[in-house]
Amino acid sequence: MKPWAQTLAVYRENRMAKIFLFGVISGFPWVLIGTCLSLWLKENGLSRSTIGWAGLIFGVYALNFLWAPLIDKLKIPYFTKTFGHRKSWVLLCQIIIFLGLFSWSFITPTENLFFIIVVGLFIAISSATQDIAIDAFRIEQAKRSEEAAMAAGAAMAVIGWWTGFKVGGILSLYSAELFQRAGFENYWQLTFLLLSLIIIICSSCLIMIDEPIKSESKTINVDANSHLIWLSECILDPILSFFKKNGWGLALALISFIFLFKIGEAFMGRMSIIFYKEIGFSKTDIALYSKGVGWITTIAFTLIGGVFTIKAGIFKALVLSGIAMATTNLFFSLMAWVERSELLFVFAVLLDDLATAFATVTFVAFISILIDRNYTATQYALLASVGTAGRTLLASSSGAMVDWLNGDWALFFILTTMMVIPSLILLFLIKNRLPV
Repeated sequence: MKPWAQTLAVYRENRMAKIFLFGVISGFPWVLIGTCLSLWLKENGLSRSTIGWAGLIFGVYALNFLWAPLIDKLKIPYFTKTFGHRKSWVLLCQIIIFLGLFSWSFITPTENLFFIIVVGLFIAISSATQDIAIDAFRIEQAKRSEEAAMAAGAAMAVIGWWTGFKVGGILSLYSAELFQRAGFENYWQLTFLLLSLIIIICSSCLIMIDEPIKSESKTINVDANSHLIWLSECILDPILSFFKKNGWGLALALISFIFLFKIGEAFMGRMSIIFYKEIGFSKTDIALYSKGVGWITTIAFTLIGGVFTIKAGIFKALVLSGIAMATTNLFFSLMAWVERSELLFVFAVLLDDLATAFATVTFVAFISILIDRNYTATQYALLASVGTAGRTLLASSSGAMVDWLNGDWALFFILTTMMVIPSLILLFLIKNRLPV
C-alpha cells in the first residue's frame, strides 16, 4: 500500500490544474439552468410543478452521447487549428452560453416563458456538448494503468465542477438580492449580464492552457456514401465494444446501476432551492449556507473522497457513499418539521455535501475505469448520459411529486432517501464481476 504522501503527490501535478479549470467551466452552466432559472420562475409566481418540468431541459445531458462521436472526430474551422481539438469545442460552446445569458437579460418569465425555456435548452445543449470534450480531456490526462491519477483526476474534476456551481451560485444569488434591494425590478436580468463576465474570464483562462497534440482528430467527411460507415465506426462500434468487453449481462447490470445510483440525490437537489425559499430563507441565506459553506466543505470532502477511493477501492467507496448520500436526505425532512433553523440548515448542508462529493468522485472514477480508450469521448458520454437520465428526466417530476404530496416536504425527502436502495442491491449482486 502506498504511503499517504505518495498518494497525495498526484494532486500537485500540472495536469490536475487543467482538469480543475475544465471542471469549473462544466459546473457553471448548471447554476444558470438550475439555481437561477428555478428561483427566477419561483419569484415570478410559477408553480412547483412548472419549475420541476422546466428541468426537462437537463435531459439533453442524457442524450449527448448521440453527438459525442462528432466531438471526438469533427474539426471546427479555425478554432481547432488555433486552440486544439478539445479546447475548440469548449470555446464554441462558451460563446453560445454567453449569447444565451445575454438573451435572458432582455426577457421576463411571465411574458415569454416559452422563449426562456428555449434559451435554457440551448444553454443546456451547449453545456452538455462541452462536457463531452471536457471529460475526454480529463481521461486522456492519465493512462489506464494510473488508477491513482484517474481517481485524483476525478476528484479534481468534481472540485472544479462544484467550484463553478457553488461560486457561481454565490455570485448569482448575492447579485440578485442586491439588485432587488436597490429597487431594480429586472434584478435577475441584471444578474445574468453580470454572470456573463464569468464566461469571459473562464474562456480567457482556457485559451492560455496547452492541449496535447494527441487530442487532435481526423476530419469527418459525412457525404451520402459515408453515412453508414460513419454510423458504424462512430456510434455503433463504441457501444458494441462496451457490451463485448463486459458481456451482455454485466453490461446491462452496469448500465442499470449507473442509471439508478443518484436518482434520490437528484430528486432532492431539483427542489432544494424551492424548499429553502418556501420555509423562509432569503437568496443571501441560500448563498451563504447552501453555496458558500457548501463550496468549502465540498472541496474538502471531494479531496478526502478521492483519497479514500484510492485507498479503499471503488466498490467499498460506492457502497458507503450511496448509503451516506441517501441518509443525509433525512436531515432535510427534519428541516421541514422544524421549519426555519439556520443551525440545522448549516448542519444538513454540511452532511449532504460530504455525501454528495464522496459519491460523485467515486461515481466518476468508476465510470472512467470502464472506458475503452479507443472510444474515450463516446463511451464516457454514453455512460455518463445513462446516469444523467436518472438525475434529470425522472427528477423533473419532483415538483409534481411535492404538489401531489400537498407540499409535505418531510415525506418527500424520506421518499428520496429510499430511492438509492435498488442500486445498492444491484451493486452487491454484481460485485464479484466488477472490472475494478
